Amino acid sequence: MRGRVRPPGDKSISHRYALLSALADGTSVIGGYSTGGDCQSTLVCLRALGVTVTQTARAPEGLEFAVEGRGLGGLTAPSARLDAGNSGSTMRMLAGVLAAHGFTSSMTGDESLQRRPMKRVIAPLERMGARFESLDGRPPLVIHGTARPVPIDFEPDVPSAQVKSAVLLAGLHAEGVTRVRERTATRDHTERALAAFGVAVGRDGQAVSLQGRQRLTAGRLSVPGDISSAAFWMAAAASLSGSEIVISHVGLNPSRTGIVEILRRMGAAVVIDGDDHGDGEPVGTITVRHEGLRSTEIAPGEVPGVIDELPVLGALATHGGELRVTGAAELRVKESDRISALADGIRRMGGEIEEFPDGFHVCGRERLRGGEVDARHDHRLAMAFAIAALGASGPTVIHDAGAAAVSYPEFFSVLESLRA
Repeated sequence: MRGRVRPPGDKSISHRYALLSALADGTSVIGGYSTGGDCQSTLVCLRALGVTVTQTARAPEGLEFAVEGRGLGGLTAPSARLDAGNSGSTMRMLAGVLAAHGFTSSMTGDESLQRRPMKRVIAPLERMGARFESLDGRPPLVIHGTARPVPIDFEPDVPSAQVKSAVLLAGLHAEGVTRVRERTATRDHTERALAAFGVAVGRDGQAVSLQGRQRLTAGRLSVPGDISSAAFWMAAAASLSGSEIVISHVGLNPSRTGIVEILRRMGAAVVIDGDDHGDGEPVGTITVRHEGLRSTEIAPGEVPGVIDELPVLGALATHGGELRVTGAAELRVKESDRISALADGIRRMGGEIEEFPDGFHVCGRERLRGGEVDARHDHRLAMAFAIAALGASGPTVIHDAGAAAVSYPEFFSVLESLRA
């Protein structure tokens, strides 16, 4: 696997720029917006809430949209149920915005999203004055918002950047200071994005706070490449002898680069160049080269920083390495039960994997033989199985491989282009 690639726009940042643009005063232009289906779901929901969103360009680095902001509290009640598709990010973060508007709205999603837990975001937003109806904490959600949310001091039970973001987005509309205290730091894209829109954000150790009723100023924003998408090319380069892949214009947010250290521990050669802080998000180039694989453990404290990359790291370990992951029970409530589905797929390909309640142990002593696997409507599993299949002695058929389009529609064509 050799070549140069620019990953699609960062999914997490795309969601946040779109949501904050909708709440800003004036028209924002977002470049490099993710081409994935999840981020399109956010735009569909915003349009249904009265926001004018216009695509102005399409470039190799992503889409460009002009978003006409409605100002704080300026969204309008939708005429139909909002559809978040497969996007948990859309549902959880938009719930924070809708909880702070004085109308009733409802949100649903596809079959996968309707199985995902929402109690963790419902609980703090109800403390802020909203009222929710759900199916035992799962979608569809009916949100009875309040035009006067109450600021809260909140400590999540489970580390979640989406929950933190939902509370802060609701807190923007409150009179007073809203604070989120994290036991384990999660990605800080929301805090950086708020600052890019002119909002003063307080940080004190693991606590993040903001004074409500600050106005957001529209602007021109550029979304860096998605490091979670780039992770598949990092793993591909690390997996096969003679491989080297250069990944350009990728986001280097410190809360997301935990995968770099883990790849080095697993035996890959990783070089990072550049430190361009556009809109508060560092951007650069990552070069990964194969140098063999070795045994590695990922401890619970590391998991929040690499939660999205764990499936592909498991796939990488099948190429002659060994990986043990614990403290990752959150994987069981993603688009699929990623622990169970990953284990099933690797076994079907002839691999050795032990499944834990909160993780897994992959041992790559024997070369995979290939086989038929099921991505289970999960984009990250579809792509992870493809990376595992690179080292198999026979062909692999990935059922539901089209799920990759949720975050990376171009994945399989780029994969083909990198074959040396």
